[in-house]
Amino acid sequence: MAIVFMSRLTSSDCRASVEQEVSRVLVYIGWNPYQKYIERYGSNPVWFSYRRNHKGLFPPQKTRKTCIRGSKVCSNPCPICRDHNLFLDYRNVKLLEQFISPNTGIIYHPTHTGICMKKYKQLTQAIEEAQNNGLLFFTIPFTSFKDEDYSNQHPAVSKTPSAPALQSKSAWYDWYEWQQPPEKEIKVLRKIYKDFLKEECGPPPSSSR
Repeated sequence: MAIVFMSRLTSSDCRASVEQEVSRVLVYIGWNPYQKYIERYGSNPVWFSYRRNHKGLFPPQKTRKTCIRGSKVCSNPCPICRDHNLFLDYRNVKLLEQFISPNTGIIYHPTHTGICMKKYKQLTQAIEEAQNNGLLFFTIPFTSFKDEDYSNQHPAVSKTPSAPALQSKSAWYDWYEWQQPPEKEIKVLRKIYKDFLKEECGPPPSSSR
């Protein structure tokens, strides 16, 4: 659990050697980070004994946005904001594992742990970065692939057959086909537009050279 209090000191690549050197210095000056953590939290997570003060009988449905605004700290800060020795970093695996369900691998909801939304955002980013760097395990959902989705033997990738109307050489729609108008209506139109109609004649004569 010493890494919970020493995450800022283990920023170099030689993590093991730095931890040994820092632990040796801390023991020399009489300060044991592991003992301090045990005295305060015991074997429980940092959020185990946290209870938020609220008005009335029912607790609020959402945690506060942040516990620290500038130089002002609220009267009942969240488990991360109340302890200045806790740092959310992707290398601080021991602390990040306390906010992940061991059964499902899902991050606990802020209402379960009591952390503010600002720290919850930092927590999710740190967990995602730790998983990308291989420091935390995570399960990949199983996806079943169907053979017909990757085959070229189904109608979606085969040649599209011609429409029935094209095969019968008829119009696509019935109203596109030629319909002979009634003779009575033709006579009426000829009477109205008789000054504009030309006499019907045969095809033009072919030009001969």
